[in-house]
Amino acid sequence: MVELTGNCVECGTIIDLPADAEAGEVIDCTMCGSELEVIQTDPVSLEEAPDLEEDWGE
Repeated sequence: MVELTGNCVECGTIIDLPADAEAGEVIDCTMCGSELEVIQTDPVSLEEAPDLEEDWGE
């Protein structure tokens, strides 16, 4: 399987994604800890993941 790579939008570190990564998946940057969302895989596009608001069980 071919591994995918992208760059962290915060610090520029090259990030290895699993070959089966899918759009919408959230990954962490190993260097700065930013949460990144996979926007697309061909070509790889990453963006800062949106903050999820707590729904408190609603």
